[in-house]
Amino acid sequence: MLEITRILEQRRKSLGLTQKDMLMRIGMSQQQYQRIESGGDTRVSTLLRILEGMGLQLRLVPEEQVAEVDALLNGTGRLERNILSEPDEGHWDRMLKDLED
Repeated sequence: MLEITRILEQRRKSLGLTQKDMLMRIGMSQQQYQRIESGGDTRVSTLLRILEGMGLQLRLVPEEQVAEVDALLNGTGRLERNILSEPDEGHWDRMLKDLED
């Protein structure tokens, strides 16, 4: 969560906003927003509201593709395969097995 709070603080500042400005931006008081930015636990719906108000989006990346996506975002990699392609043959079997465990 600390990485997310750091990103939120940096983005807020880059937009020239104070914590108090978040009331107008997302309808959240300075105290509520300050708790989140300092690492307080928050609901996913609240986080999504904050992200929307700051012009950010949440992306979920399969763990096995994190390095590839990071390299693409940093401009140091290239797309070796379609990361949105269908999973390999055993993907769903592994997912079901994980759910059973």
